[in-house]
Amino acid sequence: MHVFIINGSPRIKSQSNTDKILEQFTKGMSENGTSFEQYEVSDRKQWDDMRKAFAENKNILIALPLYVECIPGLLIEFLETVEPKTDDSRIAFILQGGFAEGIQLRCGEEYLKILAGKLGCAYAGTLVKGNNFSIRFVEGAERDKITVPYGEMGREYAAKGDFSSEKCKKFTGPEVFPAPIRLLVGILFKTAAKTGLNKIAEGWGCTRPLDYKPYS
Repeated sequence: MHVFIINGSPRIKSQSNTDKILEQFTKGMSENGTSFEQYEVSDRKQWDDMRKAFAENKNILIALPLYVECIPGLLIEFLETVEPKTDDSRIAFILQGGFAEGIQLRCGEEYLKILAGKLGCAYAGTLVKGNNFSIRFVEGAERDKITVPYGEMGREYAAKGDFSSEKCKKFTGPEVFPAPIRLLVGILFKTAAKTGLNKIAEGWGCTRPLDYKPYS
C-alpha cells in the first residue's frame, strides 16, 4: 500500500506537533513495507505537488491539530483547491489536540466524516487523541512517551487501511475524566499550569499576562 499524507498543521514543520506525531506513525506504518509521501500544508510551494498527489493516490491520510473546535483554515483553503475524487479512494484522519479528553475532539471528528464525502472519498476513520500540547516543548524520553505510541497505530493502519479497530478506538484514552480529576485539573490550570504557560509566553516575548483583558 502507498499512502499520500498531508500534515494539515499551519505551523512550519519544525514547530509542528503534528509532524512529530507523523514521524512515529509513519515509522510504524512503514515496517510492513507500506510506502508513503508526506507534504506540509504550511509550505505553499508544495501545493501544486499536493494537488497532483491527491488526484493520483487512492489512500489518503490527513493529520491535523484541533484548535478549540476549529479545523485549521489553511488546510481548508488548500482542500478547496482540489477536485473531488470520482474513484474508489479512501481518506483517513489523525485528529490531535491539547485537551486530554476524547470528547473535546468529537465535534471535529464529525466534521471530518462530512469532509470525506465532500472530497469524493470513502471515510476510513479518524484516530482521535488529545493531551499533545507539550510535544514541541519537551525532548528525549518525555517526547517519546507521547509520540512513540503512535507507531503502533501506524502498524494498525498499515494492516487494515483504516482506523476501525478496537485498538484505535482505545487509543483515544478517557472520553471524559471522572469528576474528582476534572476538579483537580481545574485547580492545576489556575495555579501551576498558569504559571508555566506564562513563562512560555514570556519566552516568546509576551509582556502581559495571558488573562489580560484589554476590552473588559
